[in-house]
Amino acid sequence: MKPNFRVGFGFDVHQLKEGIPFWLGGIQIPHEKGILGHSDADVVLHALCDALLGACGDRDIGYHFPNTNNEFKGIDSKELLKRVMLILNEKKYAVGNIDLTVCTERPKINPYLNQMKEILAPILNIVSSDIAIKATTSEKLGFIGREEGIVAYATVLIYKID
Repeated sequence: MKPNFRVGFGFDVHQLKEGIPFWLGGIQIPHEKGILGHSDADVVLHALCDALLGACGDRDIGYHFPNTNNEFKGIDSKELLKRVMLILNEKKYAVGNIDLTVCTERPKINPYLNQMKEILAPILNIVSSDIAIKATTSEKLGFIGREEGIVAYATVLIYKID
């Protein structure tokens, strides 16, 4: 019998630009640069959406919420995550746990990690202790080190509900 567990992986990268909001993990963080994108460009939530969609055998975030569709212009990525959760629910999957990694030189996001977990847990229908969010830098190397961009990685475990 095939196990009821599935794993998904997601990745997202965006440019940083001065004078726009910095949304990460569902919250706005004060910073002189923001994340550039069609939506609010929350790389954490975009990587998470891709991981969840992949785990349930569906297509990626760009397929479901294309940047060519004005409906998604400036949209709060928490809304995208809620829509992804509807897809999982329709396919009879629930979230087991989430593991996220953010790579950026600045701002330092460790002070915000618990707040992010508290925002995400009810959307994912899990407790905040089932969410791990880690922060790292690229040690001043590459586009991340030059503070030109930000990257997020997500790994998820989902399971079939009867």
